[in-house]
Amino acid sequence: MIKKWYFYTSLVIIIAFLSSGFKPVKIDTNHWFLIKNPDGTQYLYPSQEQEDYTNLNIPYTGNLFIGFKEAIGFKESQGKYKKINSLGYLGKYQFGVETLKTIGIKDSPRFLSSPKLQEKAFVALLAKNKWLLRDIIEKYEGKIVSGIHITESGILAAAHLGGAGSVKKFFSSNGSRYLRDAYGTSIRSYLKDFGGYDTSFIVPDNNAVVSLN
Repeated sequence: MIKKWYFYTSLVIIIAFLSSGFKPVKIDTNHWFLIKNPDGTQYLYPSQEQEDYTNLNIPYTGNLFIGFKEAIGFKESQGKYKKINSLGYLGKYQFGVETLKTIGIKDSPRFLSSPKLQEKAFVALLAKNKWLLRDIIEKYEGKIVSGIHITESGILAAAHLGGAGSVKKFFSSNGSRYLRDAYGTSIRSYLKDFGGYDTSFIVPDNNAVVSLN
């Protein structure tokens, strides 16, 4: 009888000990958001830190171009290809009609209904802005201006927001001019928030246009 009591007591202790190792672990909530691309692929953004992805079965984009464009797309429209804002800016990257004309797109409805066309337009505008701002990139990349570490991707993002002319004004004033868009978003914020991505493969091209095929 005593042996049975020892046996059952030991069994209870062992079970309790093992169970303590399976308590749920508290997981911190990270502000990732899901992006679904037209080809069916999915990505989670916007973390650029590899350790944030260690235990998650999702792609690590680091400073890759895809992370750059999806982060801007989310900032501009939450990644919505068919969004039109209150000022008439169109699509995932919020293009103005006049800007679209500079890269060869005159059919706004077609542009709005085509994710493929919008992605091409984003790259074409980057190429054009990279040519227009090539001297700025060469002069300021890697430097600190108004407390911001300047990178090529940050400069291109700022140009997407306010145009190449606004970016030139910012640097000509050594960062003292506080330039904003119609909604109050500043050039400084884009220079900072979208810095450090790899946009090196974008070829500067003042005549960049989108193929409509």
